[in-house]
Amino acid sequence: MRLSPLAGHTAPLSLLVNLPRLVTAYYSLRPDPAEASQRVAFGTSGHRGSAFSSSFNEQHVLAVTQAICQYREKSGINGPLFLGIDTHALSEPAAATALEVLAANGVHVMLSLNDEYTPTPAVSHAILVYNKGRTSGLADGILMTPSHNPPEDGGYKYNPTNGGPADSDITGWIEKAANVHLENGLKDVKRMPYAQALRANTTHRHDYLTHYVDDLANVIDMEAIRIAGVRMGVDPLGGAGVHYWARIAEKYKLRLDVVSDQVDASFRFMTVDWDGRIRMDPSSKSAMASLITLKDKYDIAFACDTDHDRHGIVTKSVGLLPPNHYLAVCIDYLFQNRPGWSPQAGVGKTLVSSGMIDRVTARLGRKLYEVPVGFKWFASGLNDGSLGFGGEESAGASFLRRDGGVWTTDKDGIVPALLSAEIIARTDLDPGEAYQKLTAAFGAPAYDRIDAPATPEQKKKLGKLTPEQITSSELAGESITKVLTNAPGNGASLGGLKVMTESGWFAARPSGTENIYKIYAESFQGEVHLRHIIKEAQKIVDLALAKG
Repeated sequence: MRLSPLAGHTAPLSLLVNLPRLVTAYYSLRPDPAEASQRVAFGTSGHRGSAFSSSFNEQHVLAVTQAICQYREKSGINGPLFLGIDTHALSEPAAATALEVLAANGVHVMLSLNDEYTPTPAVSHAILVYNKGRTSGLADGILMTPSHNPPEDGGYKYNPTNGGPADSDITGWIEKAANVHLENGLKDVKRMPYAQALRANTTHRHDYLTHYVDDLANVIDMEAIRIAGVRMGVDPLGGAGVHYWARIAEKYKLRLDVVSDQVDASFRFMTVDWDGRIRMDPSSKSAMASLITLKDKYDIAFACDTDHDRHGIVTKSVGLLPPNHYLAVCIDYLFQNRPGWSPQAGVGKTLVSSGMIDRVTARLGRKLYEVPVGFKWFASGLNDGSLGFGGEESAGASFLRRDGGVWTTDKDGIVPALLSAEIIARTDLDPGEAYQKLTAAFGAPAYDRIDAPATPEQKKKLGKLTPEQITSSELAGESITKVLTNAPGNGASLGGLKVMTESGWFAARPSGTENIYKIYAESFQGEVHLRHIIKEAQKIVDLALAKG
């Protein structure tokens, strides 16, 4: 990836989005449902887009919300709906639009007390706490967030009654129904004025912040952190958890500094990401440049993305820890320090996460549950305790309460961040040092991801490849041991393929938004071997696509 000259530097004024124009575009531009880019499209994390390109506008929110009301009625979901927002400029208008539809449909909506921003994990937590012990009148939730996307983007996520990201059968149904509403000019969408919706007897307030923060001691050993006096620095990156951290420090008497509590929908305080865009990605060295400079001031520092469902860990020993490294450290620590977890609780990982996780899991004697990309695959396992931990290479993870009960079934950036302090308190090693111990035992893998051009037709072929179409017997000098097009954990289609050898692997899958395919690769023989894997991976995939 070619770094922009702006990467790692504070965003110049010329890069900032014009917020009045953005909100005006949200209300004034009309998407054309005949244009594929302007239709409702649910990816792995909901419907996302920008008002400027007519891919996230008021019409989309009206259509999706009415479709969700229909889905709730069809599915017999009649409990409260927990509605949360992050700090992106389009999240608040979208939530107001959604409330107008929800109220008109008679849905009981739980808005945040004092209009506080709401992290994704706080909504998942609220759904699960409400539904515990219930068999009817179950709750679900909506989150207005495009995650770590640039400031001009908006996003809409639906979490059903299991508290996690909606499965593809649910999002497919909602997507289809929403696009019918767009095509019909929204004539069947029920709606009432916003002021009336706020006054409706179905609109309620919920203290997400207090309920979530007060429960944290049941998932993290906060007392150990306090007694050890771990010095922590946190940068909320102007996101939804901005006011949660001070409350956490106060509640549990921690040495935790909030290094920045700025909230500005232009995100002018961010350092620019690798490609010259503003992006609140806590796994990016460029976006995390400001926090990385503070690494020697604290025992541990961390950040979360805008909806606080991803984490970034900055250690004294190595600086920003790659997500794959930290996931392996979390797994190794948790399964040795959670006696309340079932001996049968397994480890969930996505197919493009590091093989270090496989090795750590095997040493722990736990079952590995490998699934396609998407956190939704972990929701049921976290819910019933058959998974102790679920994580993906993009710095998303969640895990069980200390007693083995469910905490969240969606990604939670806050608890992995706090876990880094618990690891220091209990082991006297920071996570970077803990990972070095793992590499001493298993080797130090090299990992990378690259993008390669692909036509829409080639992307379709890639999603439908079979193992038989891979004719190569070797990869970078090693015999190919497995070719997977379905996940070992649940048999679900990978939407691509994964090719494995004894000491390395690559996975290829099409992008959902661009005419490219992505190659993820890893080698336990080092960087030179990794480059050979990537080079040969491109040849193997291109040959398969040419024959397909």
